[in-house]
Amino acid sequence: MNKTVLVIITLALVATAVIIFTGGSRKDSTGAGEPQSIVIKDGVQYITINTQGGYFPQISDAQAGIPTKLIMKTSGTYNCSLSLVIRSIGFQKILPQTGETEIDLGIPKVGVPIQGVCSMGMYNFVINFS
Repeated sequence: MNKTVLVIITLALVATAVIIFTGGSRKDSTGAGEPQSIVIKDGVQYITINTQGGYFPQISDAQAGIPTKLIMKTSGTYNCSLSLVIRSIGFQKILPQTGETEIDLGIPKVGVPIQGVCSMGMYNFVINFS
């Protein structure tokens, strides 16, 4: 077998392993590429964060100056991301393993982000308001 064929086979195996172990996703550690779920309904802004092995999306950009609610969605979650702390609003709670938890964020101000973190500090998210 010549070197070219060996290199091609090696590259194909590495590419296959990357696809298998990442699920085909090329998302970076900031959660970029993760779709934002922000909806304004009846004058209230709803921001949805999915919780399973971390928080996704990790960075959200939302509108300031309107009543805002954060929806934390869990689905068979069994790690420390269930223990959510949002210090700026005095929130600390163990989320259900499966379900939705609604958190009132009030009326956020421009340039004042909301940050959530798990109790161990391993996982976090931030919502920026403009």
